[in-house]
Amino acid sequence: MMMVTTADLYDHYHQTLHVCELQFRSFGRRKRFFGQCATVWTHEDHLPVLNALKTDGGGKVLVVDGGGSLKVGVMGDRIAGVAVENNWAGVVIYGAVRDTSAINQLDIGVKALGATARRGWSPVSGVGNGVINFGGALFSPGQWVYADEDCVLVSPNELDFELASQTAAPIAALEAAAGYK
Repeated sequence: MMMVTTADLYDHYHQTLHVCELQFRSFGRRKRFFGQCATVWTHEDHLPVLNALKTDGGGKVLVVDGGGSLKVGVMGDRIAGVAVENNWAGVVIYGAVRDTSAINQLDIGVKALGATARRGWSPVSGVGNGVINFGGALFSPGQWVYADEDCVLVSPNELDFELASQTAAPIAALEAAAGYK
């Protein structure tokens, strides 16, 4: 479980991180999650997401480029359940989900732009394991994704939480000395 915040990680690793500038909503029981990045692109079709999540996640984070569409949910509670069964740490969706009350009962972290009741009915081919770009951040398979209530970060390497937490204490002390609250 990720104990440091994305703010702490950013303070220590700001020179190497990409910060996704989108304002995501959080779903699922895991409010903080991280793992190696896997990617998929789709447009208003849940099948590419389902196919990716049917594989062994091994603690990874699936990043879905849904083109920012809020028209159709590309993941619902059943697909999120498949992700839990296959050991995915979380899913970041540049698009919408559905069945959020049921997703919120699952032990997974989900970030999405929003939610809808609508699902897709026409299959669209998706593309997996490529570089995707949204919110000012590049997501490449094998990179590391860190997410919490504040934002989503992308790192070329796995980050050391201990180093980030050591940076947080001196910064807090400096801010306190300067009169910041």
